[in-house]
Amino acid sequence: MSPKQSRTLAIIGQGYVGLPLAMAAADAGWNVTGVDNLESRVSQINSGSSPVEDISDAKLQATISSGKYRATSEFSDVMDSSIIVICVPTPLNDKRDPDISLLCNAAAEIAPYLTNDALIICESTSYPGTLREVIIPLIQEQIKKSGIKLHFASAPERVNPGDLKWNQKNTPRLVGAIDEQSQLLALEFYRTICDEVIPVSTPEIAEAAKLLENTFRLVNIALINEFTKLCSTNGINVNDVIDAASSKPYGFMTFRPGVGVGGHCIPIDPLYLTWWARENGMKAEFIECADSINNSMPEYVANRVLDVAGADKKNPKVLILGVAYKSGVGDVRETPASKLRNHLIVKGATVAWNDPLVPIWESTNPVEINWECDVVVLMVRQPGMNLDQLKSTGSKIFDCTNSLAPNDHTFFL
Repeated sequence: MSPKQSRTLAIIGQGYVGLPLAMAAADAGWNVTGVDNLESRVSQINSGSSPVEDISDAKLQATISSGKYRATSEFSDVMDSSIIVICVPTPLNDKRDPDISLLCNAAAEIAPYLTNDALIICESTSYPGTLREVIIPLIQEQIKKSGIKLHFASAPERVNPGDLKWNQKNTPRLVGAIDEQSQLLALEFYRTICDEVIPVSTPEIAEAAKLLENTFRLVNIALINEFTKLCSTNGINVNDVIDAASSKPYGFMTFRPGVGVGGHCIPIDPLYLTWWARENGMKAEFIECADSINNSMPEYVANRVLDVAGADKKNPKVLILGVAYKSGVGDVRETPASKLRNHLIVKGATVAWNDPLVPIWESTNPVEINWECDVVVLMVRQPGMNLDQLKSTGSKIFDCTNSLAPNDHTFFL
């Protein structure tokens, strides 16, 4: 590759994964084109307004001004790039099976514009075999008459939105490619933006490792959520038990209970694994059980909340504080707050919400934190949340975060 080609990069998808990657690559000296099919997002980015919390407006504006980055909705703009990284969402469909349509669409859209010796990297999470059995054949079918040679690798993203410690640079990156040359090119790229790059022997190992990482978290969260129910039934504070167990210096890892799991990783990635098991004539029973336990938590919490409100309250008013899926972000994808609210409403409650980082949620507006109610559910403790104002109302608080001091008005999972 020529010197010019070696520093030209296109990233498909400019959301929670693609935009931070673009900023990191631009900082490392790459000329980056960010491609996104949402024209509204492209316009927002090019105006200097970041759509994700991990990238500040100031950082985005500085990078645009440097001439190292621009966003576009034109897939033809990948033509000048020596490396193309796909960072699009891979959600579930209505049957809770893998939906890789956005991934396939991205591959199909870039195929006509790929040039000789280009490296295509898939960062999108999917089941083992997706790169080799789906993406590569799809692209090769479209370019079979062109005679160009391409390289392919898988390097699943490891982005944790809102994390102040772990980022693109200091989080180790796994890279698995289809051949030696593809591996060398991919390793060379990631070493320009990551402190540690770990080669694995095949794309399938990289793909499977990503699913294992988040499945590990799913099953351990499920264990703690189930253990929480057992402790609560017997009047034991589960967080005190977890604190006690955490004193062991080996063989134990701390997980905390909550309303459920949210975001675009933990509730979704393990189901790519259960689907893959079924496709191979097997059943991942342990993972399916964990998924079921976590999905039961919103209703369990709703029942606990209504108990706190009081049996005499036929139509209690409930305020949910924090509707994002975790603290520090305004991301409401797969948030368990949706199921919690729905269960509360079905059981007769009037439900309102407040979240300093979420301006609008499922076409509804927030209320003030001192909204008059029978019980408050602290689901996610967000920065900027004025809990002193809340406490002054004297409302009962059901704390799902284990962050409030015990008192007569506060109840815990």
